[in-house]
Amino acid sequence: MAEPLRTLFCIGNNQNFFDLPKAEIGPVWVGISTMLSNLKNMDGIDIIGTFDDDAHMVGPSDGWPWTCYVLADARDQETVKNACNLLRTTMIGEYALWKFFKIEARMGRELTIRDDVEL
Repeated sequence: MAEPLRTLFCIGNNQNFFDLPKAEIGPVWVGISTMLSNLKNMDGIDIIGTFDDDAHMVGPSDGWPWTCYVLADARDQETVKNACNLLRTTMIGEYALWKFFKIEARMGRELTIRDDVEL
């Protein structure tokens, strides 16, 4: 069995989200919550932790820093691709979630910190 891919899903909200009237934000929150639940329940995804920076990063995420992060072990690259695709398939009325959010996945391996290294 192959080692899982340690994957950092970086999620940011874009200007379309901030252009919404406050009364229309609720369905988008339901959409992103649905997407994150689907990610958590995906076969081949094991969530390790999350990080939300929405209190200190206000406004659209044009790149680093992102609004929130999900650290997970993924079975393979295809699983990571399918996880990212959740932004295309999660619908907010007539719009896909990617109208309001974007996602980028960084994949690598678990960093092993050896105990026998002197600093």
